[in-house]
Amino acid sequence: MVLDWIGVFRLVLAALLAALIGYDREKQNKAAGIRTNVIVAVISCVIMILSVEVAKTGTGVGGVEGDPARLAAQVVSGIGFLGAGTIIKQEDKVEGLTTAASLWGVAGLGLAVGYGLYDISIAAAFIIFLSLRVAPSVKKRV
Repeated sequence: MVLDWIGVFRLVLAALLAALIGYDREKQNKAAGIRTNVIVAVISCVIMILSVEVAKTGTGVGGVEGDPARLAAQVVSGIGFLGAGTIIKQEDKVEGLTTAASLWGVAGLGLAVGYGLYDISIAAAFIIFLSLRVAPSVKKRV
């Protein structure tokens, strides 16, 4: 078996992009920091790579045909539950929405990188990072 360098590159890229977003969360002392974001993105990437590989073969285990969108859709659903666990409502204040959104974002980044959409993934990661960095300062001024 030959090492799939493209797959390794995809995993590393997903990890780096998620670490960028996780860094901001870590710096803000939020529950989902670098480690959580990296794990979510890398495993999402693995699931997408798996989905694409199953679809390429035409049939999976037991002769079932593969569709890359099916596993990706399950990642989106599963991350919804993980994100919901980070949201806390206390009286009139809701906390954790941005952390939940960043987890959903890095899951999407992992899926996109796993599919090979590097340019979109990199652009999205920087847009998310900038929104996490710029939005708090804008919010304070308003």
